[in-house]
Amino acid sequence: MAQIKIYALATTISQHRQTLSAAIHSALVSALNYPAEKKFQRFMQLAPEDFIFPDDRSLQYTIIEICMFEGRSIASKKAFIQQLFSNIQQQCGIAPQDVEITIIETPRHHWGIRGQCGDELSLTYKVEV
Repeated sequence: MAQIKIYALATTISQHRQTLSAAIHSALVSALNYPAEKKFQRFMQLAPEDFIFPDDRSLQYTIIEICMFEGRSIASKKAFIQQLFSNIQQQCGIAPQDVEITIIETPRHHWGIRGQCGDELSLTYKVEV
C-alpha cells in the first residue's frame, strides 16, 4: 500500500499533473514491484504565499511524500528514490534540485483499508522487496 501526496505551486501542478502522476507511478511499479492498477495520489496545489522554500529552488519546486507499509529493503527504497528523480527529470523536465522525496513507513496494523486493518488484508503483491 502506498498513499502519495505531491505538493507544489498550483502553476507547477497544472502544468505537470499527468506527467508527474505517470513518473511517480512508474517508479513505484518498476522499483518496488508495486501493482500497476494500484494508484493512490493526491495533488496539493499551493499559492505562492502558502509555499515558502529556499532561494536555490525554482518555481518548479515539488515535495513528494510517500506513506507506505514498512518492509521494503533499504536498497529497494534507494532504487525507488533514484528512479523517481530520473523519471521526473526525463518526463517532466523538473530538475532533481527541485524535488524532495520523503518515504514514511508504518506497520500494516496502523492502516485501515476497506473495513479491515492493514495486517488482515490479503495482498496481491509482495511488500518485502
